[in-house]
Amino acid sequence: MSYAFDSAIAVRRTADGVYGAEVHDGWDIMGNANGGYAMALIAHAMRAECERPDPITITLHYLAPLPPGPVTITAEVVKRGRRFSTVRASLQHGGRTAIVALAAFGDLSASGHAPVHVELSPPTLPPFDECPARGDGAEPFGLIRRLDMRLHPDDTGFATGTPSGNSRVRGWFAFADGRPLDSLAVLLAADAFPPPVLNLPGVMGWVPTIELTVHLRAVAAPGPLRCVFESSVVQGDTCVEDGELWDSSGVCVAQVRQIGLMPN
Repeated sequence: MSYAFDSAIAVRRTADGVYGAEVHDGWDIMGNANGGYAMALIAHAMRAECERPDPITITLHYLAPLPPGPVTITAEVVKRGRRFSTVRASLQHGGRTAIVALAAFGDLSASGHAPVHVELSPPTLPPFDECPARGDGAEPFGLIRRLDMRLHPDDTGFATGTPSGNSRVRGWFAFADGRPLDSLAVLLAADAFPPPVLNLPGVMGWVPTIELTVHLRAVAAPGPLRCVFESSVVQGDTCVEDGELWDSSGVCVAQVRQIGLMPN
């Protein structure tokens, strides 16, 4: 079976270290590619270049908005080690660099040891089917159409003008077409949820990502991800957001941190 996400992150090698791709419509927020989708797209090219399956850690700096259209990704293996390969890359759109990236790739399936010490725990959520689809009942748009994302009922006040006052968003993540979750899908999930700062009084509008880092910890078990995102520091023009993504077996599969630009 073919899935929409796989088509949307497809890359083709055009020269040594150079890949052509297409930013697909429908993976956007307000007309610009979602940060997690853009991360999965560039990571796909980086993975192909280093021939290792999983980004163990990946950081992107977003330099310009990314509308739909053709892009060029250049990728270079900086170091090829025994367990990890370090790769840097950039994505060009319309003659300018829109994203720069640095990542270490390895094989998560080869390190499938049980956790040694974990002080965190999955967020408390109602069952998947008891959370409202898309969280707010509004007509879905862009990226939201591609996902089956369910928000905790207590965290959806931003959508109705009654923010909770807690800078937190919890919920379930899955694809609308049932695509299984792999490491590239986890990168998408890392930036798919509404920014938690929208649950603070008076905060409205787009929160563009300046920098996004994802640390992948394990291969996700089948089933939706259980996610939580919080902003504990909102200061000046920026907010810092921390997230955790847990699989259906209760394993933390990724930790996330990003810096976002607060709405004017």
